[in-house]
Amino acid sequence: MSPPEPMQVLLASPRGFCAGVDRAIEIVARALALYGPPVYVLHEIVHNRAVLEDFRGRGVRFVESLEEIPPGSVTIFSAHGVAEEIESKGRARHLRVIDATCPLVTKVHLQAQRYQRERREIVLVGHPGHPEVEGTRGRIDGTVHVLSTVAEVEVLAVTDPEKLAYVTQTTLSVDDTRDVIAALVRRFPKIRGPELSDICYATQNRQNAVQALADKIDLLLVVGSPNSSNSNRLRELGARRGVTSQLIDSEQDLDPDWFRPGLRIGLTAGASAPESLVQRVLERLRALGVEQVTEMEGNRESVVFQLPAELEAGEIARA
Repeated sequence: MSPPEPMQVLLASPRGFCAGVDRAIEIVARALALYGPPVYVLHEIVHNRAVLEDFRGRGVRFVESLEEIPPGSVTIFSAHGVAEEIESKGRARHLRVIDATCPLVTKVHLQAQRYQRERREIVLVGHPGHPEVEGTRGRIDGTVHVLSTVAEVEVLAVTDPEKLAYVTQTTLSVDDTRDVIAALVRRFPKIRGPELSDICYATQNRQNAVQALADKIDLLLVVGSPNSSNSNRLRELGARRGVTSQLIDSEQDLDPDWFRPGLRIGLTAGASAPESLVQRVLERLRALGVEQVTEMEGNRESVVFQLPAELEAGEIARA
C-alpha cells in the first residue's frame, strides 16, 4: 500500500502589504521615533489586529473620536481617510495632525469633488459604514447614494438622471464592482465615472492572484482580520470559484479538521496583513503535515508612496 500524498501549499503572489499600508505604518513608526509616545490615531491605522497590537505596545493610542485626544497632541488620520468636518474639528483642538490617507483614496476624494463641482449627484459604490466610505462621503456636499449591489441600483431614486456620477471604494471586489457599474450605466446612460480605475492596483493584483490559484487548490486560506474589506473580498472570490475558503487572523485560527493528506492549499494575505503572519501560518501548516511550499508567479509591485512633508521635515505644525 502506497503512502498518502503529502499536503502542499501554493503561495499567492503578490500578497500582503500594499504601498498605502506600508506608508501608513511607516508614518506611525516615524511619528513615534520623532515625538515619542503617546501618538494618537483616529480609527485603526490599518485593519489588522497584529499590527494594531504591536503599535499599542509601543505607545500608540487608537481612538474613535477626536474628543478622546488631548488638545495639542500628535494625531494621525488613518489610511482610510476622514471627512472634512474631522479636519475642522482637529484644527479647533489644535491637534498636531499627520494625514496618513492612502493617495489612492485621496484620488477618489478629488474625483468626487470634481463631479460635485459639475453639479452632479454622486453615487458611491461601497459598503455603508466602512471608514473609507464615510471619509469619502464627508468630502462631498449634498446627497451621496451609497450602494454595493445590482439590486440596490435597480431601486435607486435620483433627482436628475442626466446629472449623475459615481466613484468607488478602493478595496471592493473587481467582479462585483464591474456588475454594479454596468447596472448603473444601463439605468442611467448619461452617468459619468472612472469605470474600474478606482479599485486600487493592490486589490486588483491580489484578486488576480487568487483567480490564478483557484483551479489548482482544494482550500484557500486568506490571512487577514475580519474587518478588512479587501481580505473578505479575497475569501469571497475563492468561494465564488468553488473553493472552500477561510479567512484567518493568524495561525491560531487554523483548524486541524480542515486538513487531510494530499490537500492542495492556496495561501494569500490581504493588503493590511504583514508577511510575518504568513510565515507563522506556514510554520503551523508544516507542523500539520505540509511538505511542499511553492510560490506562484505574479505581478511585481514597485509602487512607493512619498511620506507626508511634515514627517520628512521632522516637524508637525499645529492645526
